[in-house]
Amino acid sequence: MNREKITVVLVDDDPAVRQRFKASIQKNPALEWVGEASGVKQGKELVLSECPRVLLVDLGLPDGSGLEIIDEISQKLPATEIMVVSMFGDEGHVIQAIEAGASGYILKDTDEASLAEHIIQLCDGGSPMSPMIARHLLKKMQGSDSGHKQQNTEEQDTVALTKREMELLKLLARGYTYREVADDLKVSSHTVNSHIKNLYRKLSVKTKNEAVFAATRQGLLDMRNLS
Repeated sequence: MNREKITVVLVDDDPAVRQRFKASIQKNPALEWVGEASGVKQGKELVLSECPRVLLVDLGLPDGSGLEIIDEISQKLPATEIMVVSMFGDEGHVIQAIEAGASGYILKDTDEASLAEHIIQLCDGGSPMSPMIARHLLKKMQGSDSGHKQQNTEEQDTVALTKREMELLKLLARGYTYREVADDLKVSSHTVNSHIKNLYRKLSVKTKNEAVFAATRQGLLDMRNLS
């Protein structure tokens, strides 16, 4: 059975970037280009109208921040996967984007083949990131692990995860997609989604990356021991 095409919308104020990404997406038979916008207002209207499977969004836009789009779309269209494409690769922008609801973060110099792969990976439950971005996140998590031990001890009592939720959390932290989690735990995708919803609710988060960060900060997850 053929897989349904992944619809994609791009919000970016650079015409050259829009043209390059559009050409790349149209070349891949698994993807379908839906439309583009150059600003926050136009971007929100387009995404809410088209309800794409994937939203690619820049952070620095002429009429505001892409974070505004991420925050609103993640709440109104939870089925839309959001990935940042930006020139900004610093820790501050990365963390803000993930906390707003982005599940992926790549730099604009990503090549055409990798862009398509990242989009497909995003829809399979992954969190694609440029290598430099991944390093920022690792440093952030390592710093949180060592800098909040006393706070973690106090917070740990506020969240109680089941054994199955901890197993799922560790697999997510290791980069597993939802499909791979289901295979590893030998359960259905429906069961995995149910566990994920409970996990997100308990940790008060909206994305996989936020769940890993929150669990690390609270001392529930040790990134050095994920076995």
